[in-house]
Formats: sequence, C-alpha cells, structure tokens
Amino acid sequence: MTAPAIREDLRQWQQALRAQFPIVTGHPELAYLDSAATAQKPQAVLDAVQTYLTTSNANAARGTYTWANRTTELVERTRERVARFLGDHQPERSAVHFTSGTTEGLRTIARDWLPGFLRDGDEIVVPDADHQANIEPWRDAQRLLAREGTHIRVVPMPYQSGSGDYDHRALAERAGPRTRFVATTHVHHVYGGDMNVQRIRRAVGPDAVICLDAAQSVGHLPVSVAELDVDFVVFSGHKALALPGTGAVWARQERGPAFTPGGWSGTPNTVGIASLEAALDWLDAAGVESVERWTVALAARLTEGLRHLDAYEILGCPLSLAADSTVQRRQGIVTLRHRAIDSGDLGFILFSHGFMVRSDNHCQGDAGERTGSVRVSLHVYNTVEEIDRLLSVLASLQ
Repeated sequence: MTAPAIREDLRQWQQALRAQFPIVTGHPELAYLDSAATAQKPQAVLDAVQTYLTTSNANAARGTYTWANRTTELVERTRERVARFLGDHQPERSAVHFTSGTTEGLRTIARDWLPGFLRDGDEIVVPDADHQANIEPWRDAQRLLAREGTHIRVVPMPYQSGSGDYDHRALAERAGPRTRFVATTHVHHVYGGDMNVQRIRRAVGPDAVICLDAAQSVGHLPVSVAELDVDFVVFSGHKALALPGTGAVWARQERGPAFTPGGWSGTPNTVGIASLEAALDWLDAAGVESVERWTVALAARLTEGLRHLDAYEILGCPLSLAADSTVQRRQGIVTLRHRAIDSGDLGFILFSHGFMVRSDNHCQGDAGERTGSVRVSLHVYNTVEEIDRLLSVLASLQ
C-alpha cells in the first residue's frame, strides 16, 4: 500500500487516538514535532498515574501492608509486561531491570556487566555516529579496564557514505574472533532509518554480544527480541508515552554472565513504572504496527515535499525521499538543513509559526554531523494537515 493510501486508510483511526492527548488537543494552534526527544502522554497514562498516587502509593518490596504489596505486584507485573511487549517468548530465561532511561541503562551495562565479560585483547564495536549515550559508556568502560590492566580495542562501527546506515559488509571484514561486544542502534535519532540490526548478527557471528539502543523504536514500531537476536534492549519510557525518569534494560542472559546491576537497589520510580505499564497497554490497544505505518507515511509526505525545495538538504539516505520509494522508509524522523539559514534561526522561525522542532546537533557522536540541523520527529498524534502547513512555511523560506 502506498503512503497516501496508508494515510487515508488510517485517518479515522488516527483522529480517535489524537483526541486522547490532552496537551495536543488543548493547543490546536501548535504542532508538536519533537517526539524523538520526548513523546506526549495519552489520557490513559495520566489516569493511571493519578489512580496509583491516590490509591496505592507506597514503596516496593519493603512492606507487608496492602499498598506496599500492590506496588510490589505492580513492579513485577510491569517487568513481565515489558518482556511481553518486546516479543520475548522465553521470559523465564531473560531479565528486565528498570532504570531512569536509555542513558542510564546503557551506562549500567557498561559499568556493571561489560568489565566482567571482557578479557585483555578483546574488541568492542562502538557506533561513533550515533547518540552520545550509546558511545560514551563504552569508551568509559575501556578507560576503566585500562586502569585495571585490561586493555581492549575499540573498533568504530563502519557507516555507508551519504546515508548514515551501518556498512554491514565492512563490519564483517573488521570483526574477528576477539570481537566480543557490539553496541548498535535500532532507529537512528538523526537519519531516521532502521539500522538493519539483523545484518549485524550475520556480520559479527553467533557468539558476540549485541546491545541495542531502542530509544527511538520501542513505542514507535514493533520490536521483537525473538527476531532481532540481540542480547540487550535498552529504552526510555518517556519516548514510549510514559513519564520521564523511567526506562528498562531487557537482558537475554545467554551469552556471557547474567546481567545484574551493581550496588544497593534503592527505591524504584514506582509512579513511572505505573505510567509505563499503562503506556504499553495503550500502545498494544492502538496497534504499534499501525503507529509505525502512520508515522512512516507522514515522514514520506514530508520528504516528498522537501525534495522539491532546493533550499533544503535532507540528512540520511537520499533514496528514501520519494513517497513511492521502494527502499527502506524513514521511521518518523526527518532531519534537514536550510542552505542559507542557520538551524537555530530556522527553529525559532518555525516556532513563530507554531511548530515545535529540535534544532541543534542532536547529541550525535564525533563521527556524525558537525553542523547543526532541524529535526522533525513524529508520533501518532501528528496529522497530515500539520505536515502540509510545515511544508508551506518551509517553502516560503526558499
């Protein structure tokens, strides 16, 4: 089905879902186009937070009274909910640990698990053009191990020129028997592409551990750990319609030692966990497959319009711009530059017209873009009309 047909097929479905976001419907003059930074919350999530705080608020795993028991059950139930949402068909063999978000989850793996897994002379692959949160923890682990006398080699993830996609063939040539760990990203936060993680497994072989930054995929498209064959999946709740300060690490527990965060386990973010359970329930009811189809179709409308505006450069794979393109589509993220207007200035101009976008270098690593850009990131509450209004404003700046 073509992108225009998808948009028409899902129009009524989308209108019903958009109506469930109070902050969106309460500000019809504004278009929120920054969901890659944080997503807005549906009423069901807000209600779940209110219900928890007014009926069961207590600490988890520390009391025997009713509220404490309910909270403990909530935490354990949401662990199971996360595993189920990620398509884990063998949850008894895996583990889910809650964190404050993707950054803390990746840092915890790098600090508490990776040093015990690696030996002197081992290699790890780091994606230096991805988000800093998926770069710095592994570099920190390398420095920590070096201070302890264990020296590991960091292999930069190779990228295809001009597209921002991983170069899986080059990775297969760089990977060797000492390649023990690979850090990857599911959907790139700047280029918007699905990074074809399945090909990573084929490139590095069956024994290497793969850690997946899923901050831009969980809650935006179906994520199946059974199909991806990765060992860690890390995501943030606030980008999946839940509250800020909530995230999770899913660990397969097969390659290498079991993952257990170090140190004393303090009070969990129970209200955030309540919001995460509600958000995953809402997404399942809405249909994550349809969420992906809608946002991909909107991104196709935007890129189709932009490719006819010579004043703009669109970052990422140039073959994915046309609405009828048969190559891999952008996952609801379109990043662009005006050839004459600074990205910060363009962001201010767009906000003056009611569009909220991200305008900077997007926390990309040193191997990524060096010049700022404007990122438009979409979710289920965005509309065709918003995209058309945005294109009209951008065209006026030609």
